[in-house]
Amino acid sequence: MKDEDLPGAFLRFMEVERSASAHTLDRYRRAISGFRDRWKEEFPGWRNLGGDDFRDWLYELMKAGLARSTIRLRFSALRSFYKYLVLRQGLARNPVTEVQLPKPERKLPVVLSRSQIEELLSLPLQTEHRAGTPAWLPLRDAAILELFYSCGLRISELRSLEVSDIDFLGESLRVKGKGSKERLIPVGGPALSALQRYQREGAVTSGALFLSKRRTRITQQAIDLLLRKYLDRSSIPFKVSPHKLRHSFATHMLDAGADLRSVQTLLGHSSLSTTQIYTHVTKERLREAYDKAHPRAGD
Repeated sequence: MKDEDLPGAFLRFMEVERSASAHTLDRYRRAISGFRDRWKEEFPGWRNLGGDDFRDWLYELMKAGLARSTIRLRFSALRSFYKYLVLRQGLARNPVTEVQLPKPERKLPVVLSRSQIEELLSLPLQTEHRAGTPAWLPLRDAAILELFYSCGLRISELRSLEVSDIDFLGESLRVKGKGSKERLIPVGGPALSALQRYQREGAVTSGALFLSKRRTRITQQAIDLLLRKYLDRSSIPFKVSPHKLRHSFATHMLDAGADLRSVQTLLGHSSLSTTQIYTHVTKERLREAYDKAHPRAGD
């Protein structure tokens, strides 16, 4: 097969034999053509390239300021292309595997401040009730937000809660997490009070805990929408998902001195390394506090 025909053969292989999506095929096509275009008329041929050629390409991409994730995606496409050349076109080795790529960027989770949390939690009961909707809906919204922050729940965990999962006497909540693993989580006083008021006013005595206005189990989309509604009424200057309330719960716990293992258990993480990202957040917050407050921080 001619050298210039190899990319097309690879893309057909990925489409027919690997059932690659149109998005994946487009990404591969752009990565291969982008690498090829840098050579212009001096291209030595796909079979004649070595590891140094791809190291030079990596250097150019990094010098251009591309994100590490973008660079890794481009090299993933080139690596797959050369894997195909080895398997189907008789190439002796895959030169892309010789290149050491930059490690993925680990983005720190966005965390609300305590004052922002307080503002958000107060909004359901301060917002004017809309005519024609059940009077207990704002109480439900308040209970949802309180429970998110009090227990660090995933949205799927909160949505699937049953009335029987709450133990008011024991001030705890039984949660079914990933892999159907159950855990028992303490619940704070404000969240318990919000739950009791919602259940009393909404006559929620059994079955699903959080209901829609039609009294069916609330959907994840509805939870996202109610959070967005209150955010629009707040002074919080960035988007907040239910998962960011979980991030805030974990970070505030560690800020206040909770040990990492306890937070891991509360969050339902199977691996401690997943929880450890929050220690980086608290270190960042400590650094910011130090820089702002210490008289010799900048010396």
